[in-house]
Amino acid sequence: MEHRPQMRAEEFERIAAAAEREGVRMEFIHGRLGVKAVPDGDHDEIIRWLTRRCMQHRPELWLYPERGLRIQTYRNGHAKPDGTLAPEGAFGGEREWASPDRVLMIAEVTSYDADTDKRDREEKPAAYAETGIPVYLLIDRDACETLVHSEPDAGSYTKVLRRPFGKTIELPAPVGFALDTDPLKEWVR
Repeated sequence: MEHRPQMRAEEFERIAAAAEREGVRMEFIHGRLGVKAVPDGDHDEIIRWLTRRCMQHRPELWLYPERGLRIQTYRNGHAKPDGTLAPEGAFGGEREWASPDRVLMIAEVTSYDADTDKRDREEKPAAYAETGIPVYLLIDRDACETLVHSEPDAGSYTKVLRRPFGKTIELPAPVGFALDTDPLKEWVR
């Protein structure tokens, strides 16, 4: 059965712009429209913590929060990851939906929302791998674990490293540093 997108990318962009003005965040992944949950305070703290870790280890990079990206070479997807690690200035001159060409890592933090959660665990890894983003970091608050997807090839990540909160996890090249996940225990319900 052939998968058909719900709409064209241009139509999505118009709808998403109008929704954003009303405080609703949308994504378009694998041809499907999705509403992204508004983050809670613990979610914000995790992104703040990760931003600091990235700056300590790689000061030439920046973790851009909620950076709109065009993802997937097929079906013209659009996503607003929780964090997009790229060289400082990588998105200068870009519009709302930027090219992912300079992205080194995408970071997502699961929300306590079934639809968003499914996208973070299943749909987004496939879309980011298909786009060629080298590393996808998922901070899974439900399972209390961190997953690092890397080595994208033929539309999927060939390597997945999983560690429970409290253990150190390696963020492979091109990110290239270890992340002590012990502080994440603080932000789990």
